[in-house]
Amino acid sequence: MKKTSNNGQPMVDVQNRADGRGIPINKVGVRNLRYPIVIMDRVNEKQPTTAYVTLSVDLPSDFKGTHMSRFVEILNEHHGDLTMWTLPAIVHKLRERLNADSSHVEIAFPYFIEQKAPVSGAKALMDYECTFIGESRGEEDIFILRVKVPVTSLCPCSKEISEYGAHNQRGEILMEVKGEVNGKPEMIWIEELVEIAEASASAPVYALLKRPDERHVTMQAFDNPVFVEDMVRNVALRLQADQRVAWFKVEAENFESIHNHNAFAMIEWTRS
Repeated sequence: MKKTSNNGQPMVDVQNRADGRGIPINKVGVRNLRYPIVIMDRVNEKQPTTAYVTLSVDLPSDFKGTHMSRFVEILNEHHGDLTMWTLPAIVHKLRERLNADSSHVEIAFPYFIEQKAPVSGAKALMDYECTFIGESRGEEDIFILRVKVPVTSLCPCSKEISEYGAHNQRGEILMEVKGEVNGKPEMIWIEELVEIAEASASAPVYALLKRPDERHVTMQAFDNPVFVEDMVRNVALRLQADQRVAWFKVEAENFESIHNHNAFAMIEWTRS
């Protein structure tokens, strides 16, 4: 059935017209779509949050455009349950309804974990930047969990050469992890990656600290000096030891306190 406008004339579907320039498009879709979602929570089972969503497909050279409204329609069908188990359904529907060879989804959101200060026990919520990444291409489906964790690092060199004190700074550890066992997706919790990152740095970063907590964290960092190289290697060793991890990329970056630049290191690894 053809759609008609208010004057009764057929509505032209311009994006279905042929394109003669012979140039395919790798990704076309919608970006920065703000959307309420519910995430699986290790402690509370579910956590509502708000995400920025990117949905895209490839476009062959002979098609002028894609159907942008269908991206939002498909997302609406899964808004109450976005996990590694439902993401394949979304990328498959994108390919099917948009007649695409490949599709890509990124769902970026803040995730909150209740922290307890190390001495006083004061509780507060700490937020972490997280992203679900899903892709379908050919016979392959990919699901990647990305988590960014703020940490404290103290410079081993500074501690070694100084008569007292050492420079420290806040940094970030970014992890992208693909969970898979025997070719099947395997669940890895956001909380697990946060714990790995914090254990791999000089000290965690907290949302709330009392004076006894500040003293504890300061001395903890001084007793555990690490370079960015140390942090990515520490994370890598922990992830390699987890048989659920089929692939990962980890990057550490220090927002240097005595330099006008940042320091970073990155490791990418695939289980053979």
